[in-house]
Amino acid sequence: MKRTPMTLRGAERLRQELKQLKSEARPNVIKAIAEARAHGDLSENAEYHAAREQQSFIEGRINDIENRLSNCEIIDVTRLNATGRVVFGVTVELVDEESGAKVTYQLVGDDEADIKAGLLSVSSPIARALIGKSEGDVVDVTVPGGTRSYEIVTVRYV
Repeated sequence: MKRTPMTLRGAERLRQELKQLKSEARPNVIKAIAEARAHGDLSENAEYHAAREQQSFIEGRINDIENRLSNCEIIDVTRLNATGRVVFGVTVELVDEESGAKVTYQLVGDDEADIKAGLLSVSSPIARALIGKSEGDVVDVTVPGGTRSYEIVTVRYV
């Protein structure tokens, strides 16, 4: 089975969510089901059905997180050989050649990607174009709006 890359921070975030689901959310929903069951007729008990639906969601999320963690390869970016090249996990600062706008992204696994937080999926067009390049290189990226040129200003192994 193919192992998916994940940063140390992303794995820790999933572990914290898993711990919260198992230690807080699961017991709370079990308690809610028991209380709703005490109200009597289950066929017309909206509270019971809502609690069971919530339980299903929680159990599905727990299963999903456990699968992701078991099938990932955790990469500690701080232990990478800092050669100035763009690799998985680095934080890269780019300047748009046309507009002069600066953007900063960290290249992360697909499960961690959040463009608003500056976390760019390693399989995105921009990240694929950046992989293997070095500081000072200019990269042409084909995006839905056309072709953009970015200069790699800095590469940080944070």
